[in-house]
Amino acid sequence: MADSLRSLFMLEPDVTYLNHGSFGACPRVVFEEYEMWQRELERNPMAFMTERLPGLLTEARQALGNYIGTSGENVIYFPNPTTAVRTLSRILRLEPGEEILTTNWEYPGMDQTWELWAYQTGARYVHQPVPVPMQSSEAFVEALWAGVTPRTRIIFMSHIAAFSALIFPVAEICRRAREAGIITIIDGAHALSQIPLDLTALGADIYVGACHKWLCAPKGAGFLAVAPRAQSWILEAFRHTTALGAAAREDPTALNPISALQPQGTRDQAAVLSVPAAISFQAEHDWEAQRVRCHGLASQTRQRITELTGLEPLSPDDPDFYGQMVSIPLPESRFEAIAQSLRDHRVIAVPLRANGRALLRVSYQAYNTQEDVDRLITAVNAGLQGG
Repeated sequence: MADSLRSLFMLEPDVTYLNHGSFGACPRVVFEEYEMWQRELERNPMAFMTERLPGLLTEARQALGNYIGTSGENVIYFPNPTTAVRTLSRILRLEPGEEILTTNWEYPGMDQTWELWAYQTGARYVHQPVPVPMQSSEAFVEALWAGVTPRTRIIFMSHIAAFSALIFPVAEICRRAREAGIITIIDGAHALSQIPLDLTALGADIYVGACHKWLCAPKGAGFLAVAPRAQSWILEAFRHTTALGAAAREDPTALNPISALQPQGTRDQAAVLSVPAAISFQAEHDWEAQRVRCHGLASQTRQRITELTGLEPLSPDDPDFYGQMVSIPLPESRFEAIAQSLRDHRVIAVPLRANGRALLRVSYQAYNTQEDVDRLITAVNAGLQGG
């Protein structure tokens, strides 16, 4: 099955591609949809941008909304999650001394965004250490919640951490935050399509994600979703910015706060308009079965490398803690040798350092096979042995 799916992607045949988590890989049929929308734009830019695009965007928003368990009216497309959060942060009203609580495993681009905004507003961006190796969701929640203070205004955290690849228990964090009157903003860049996603059940106030990663849409399709209960808060934030006309600031009913974020200047929206095709592609190829198979490859990889290194894994071997992407501790003394061996064997995975740990992050997608696992293990073993 995986061999037949490999032929539906455009990956180089002589490369073992185990880094879907960074940039994804687009199926040929979805990429053709992307090119079609680009041609449609160029045939008559004026008519496309002014007459057709608004309706097409509404359809694409609804398709994604249905897929992630919310209404399309609650979804806005952005080029990527980082851009979405940077835009959102600019309309937040934070007072000096208020706090944004996060973990110590966040994506650097997101950390930089919040640190800059905290500096400009006099707020504090607080990194709360969470336990890794992660032994239980309950211990994680208690560790993070220990960082909550009366000044905590926002909790920002990953759904699946980029470097550790761990699935964080965000639903319980969101539940506690609602009870405490704290806003939750969840970075789901790695969650969409890697694990089932139902935003209504999850309960985040604001959720950002990437369609170009695990959903296999073209690059340039990210999103921000705002729960209905948070939209009045967003509107109030808007009313105190210069982003709105005077009439809208005077009359809150004159503005849909979510739709107001969708116009983003002249931009090629072909990637966004291809999202429904990516959703259809995965539905046609039983993606839930592919998720299960890929988690099995990740689990096997973790076990085999752990047996070679003797190092403790980052979590129990359970799909509640990791999905199709897994990070595996490496001995620091052999880190560079393993990285070089991966290059020599033309295996594309991600050796990285985070929080004082040397890790190897491996991503499996539907086009990967058992042979890919074996090539990776061969390359890692050669690096460990110095060959």
